[in-house]
Amino acid sequence: MTRPIFIPLAVLGALLGVAAAGSSSALVTAPRPTIDVPATANREVAVLAGGCFWGVEGVYRHVKGVIDVSSGYSGGSASTARYEATSSGTTGHAESVRVVFDPTKVSYGEILQIYFSVVADPTLKDRQGPDSGTQYRSALFPTTPAQAKVARAYIAQLSSARVFNRPIVTTIEPFKGFYPAEREHQNFMARNPSYPYIVINDRPKVEALRRQFPANWRG
Repeated sequence: MTRPIFIPLAVLGALLGVAAAGSSSALVTAPRPTIDVPATANREVAVLAGGCFWGVEGVYRHVKGVIDVSSGYSGGSASTARYEATSSGTTGHAESVRVVFDPTKVSYGEILQIYFSVVADPTLKDRQGPDSGTQYRSALFPTTPAQAKVARAYIAQLSSARVFNRPIVTTIEPFKGFYPAEREHQNFMARNPSYPYIVINDRPKVEALRRQFPANWRG
């Protein structure tokens, strides 16, 4: 399978000395302490979608406190949870990642701060980078009522502060289940570090994580 080669807006902007149109020129502010919730266990699951799952998975594999990450599909039914079907954009699925994390080491709020800072441009509707369609939408699938509360409050905080130059269109959707993707999509970035799509579109996200979140970085 191939994907088109594309220079992300953030990278192009850096080369031209300007900020990307929809993104903040600096680290996205963290959730207010009143938004995040204290840990009640040592294992929690977050499900997020932000374009091609290769890059999203690749970023969270380098976050301290993350126990496991897998690529898959969320938003549709089990019967259509396949790459070919999801790629049609008619299944309701988004290419998603399931992040299992230790909330005593990294909170859900921090997971979202990383998401909005380096994973996805939340101002783009039904597309990220070179990929377009509902399957590449920016979406959060809270797995608990507490996560849904944090997600809503944090998006409201970022919107009120006008952190981005355009409105945030990231959706908060009911969690209907997560369906792992085919084997060839799992840990794709680590297994294919020289793949052109990875080099151009996804490696800069990992570098941004390392640079902007040194306290959360795991090499």
